[in-house]
Amino acid sequence: MIRLLLADDESLIRGALAALLALEPDLTVVGEAADSVTAVQVALRERPDLAVLDLEMPPGDGLRAATEIRSRLGVPVVLVTRHARPAVLRRALAAGVAGFVPKTTPAARLAEIIRTVHSGRRYVDPEIAASALTEDECPLTDRELEILAVVRGGAPIAEVAATVHLAPGTVRNYLSAAMAKLGADTRHAAAHHAWQQGWI
Repeated sequence: MIRLLLADDESLIRGALAALLALEPDLTVVGEAADSVTAVQVALRERPDLAVLDLEMPPGDGLRAATEIRSRLGVPVVLVTRHARPAVLRRALAAGVAGFVPKTTPAARLAEIIRTVHSGRRYVDPEIAASALTEDECPLTDRELEILAVVRGGAPIAEVAATVHLAPGTVRNYLSAAMAKLGADTRHAAAHHAWQQGWI
């Protein structure tokens, strides 16, 4: 029996998925969570064989939870996402995530993928993998990405500066450079573009 942790901030989707996977004779859901922090707590308590996490869970995201669950328990993780951005796939694979699938995947197919990952193999949705192979490299520096991630939350320059421990003028310089590289008219447009590409 493969013991599963399911984490998704949308309770209807999480409940439906739990019910469908429970119909499989070799799968059982031993824990559920509605956010990334609780997902880690439930994983530590229940010690599942595999975790199925929504990528877009607040606070933070499912990738952070996946990284912590893997590092603390060594449990394989399958990420499911509504926004299958290729750069996110690269970050997920670098973090050791073993499965990456869109939320449109039928439950029966997800059950097969869970078995594949549990057996020690990896699974990446073919369309996402193909997109990742043809995607342009990110032109931004790590510092520019860090600043844009804070900007995306709507913070003013002073708050961004305090968060990243830089002077406001230095933050403006980084933002100007990022906007120029991306051809964006505003810092918010640059942050949105970076998010759409999966860089932040």
